[in-house]
Amino acid sequence: MQVNSQDYTVRQYSQNTRSTQTSAVGSSSAASSDKAAETTSKTTAPDVDRAEFSRDTDITKMSDSDRSALVKSLKDDLNNQMSRFTSMMTQTFQKQGITAASLQGDNFWKFMASGNYTVDAKTKAEAEEAISEDGFWGVKQTSQRIFDFAAALAGDDVETMKKMQAAVEKGFEQAGAAWGGELPSICGDTHTAVGKLFDEYYASHS
Repeated sequence: MQVNSQDYTVRQYSQNTRSTQTSAVGSSSAASSDKAAETTSKTTAPDVDRAEFSRDTDITKMSDSDRSALVKSLKDDLNNQMSRFTSMMTQTFQKQGITAASLQGDNFWKFMASGNYTVDAKTKAEAEEAISEDGFWGVKQTSQRIFDFAAALAGDDVETMKKMQAAVEKGFEQAGAAWGGELPSICGDTHTAVGKLFDEYYASHS
């Protein structure tokens, strides 16, 4: 099948979702090994899957319990959004004769990268909105979400933040491997934006 502009939009969408997923998992694993995260609080999540907190709040100054609640909210949010995306695309693929069994694990992302599928107008519109400047998977929100996740795990500890940044770097590498090649511009822009947020954090603590 030929790759068209609709497919390209969805591929860009999937690339940013994958890089965010692996970066967040990498940060979480590093934090677990260092026992940086406390037991999550029992705060009930909001009815919408968005990790909501005031932009005036300094995450590094939160209490341990508030940071743990934020980590849980961010992880739940990410998992919900990932489930929605993979479900949407799996249904699209199945309509084109591609079985769910052939899309297990990284095979899903490699197939996404191949472009051997078509998408309908509704799927294209959802993807375009998601990766727009202010979209959930756009560069601004995605980079901030990755940094917030790392900051919530690390607290106001510079050395732990360095470990979080190393985990984020590993996450982007893993995303490239899962994708089966170099990640394109939207992921590169997100990577750069995350790096700037870490640089700003270190500068404020120098």
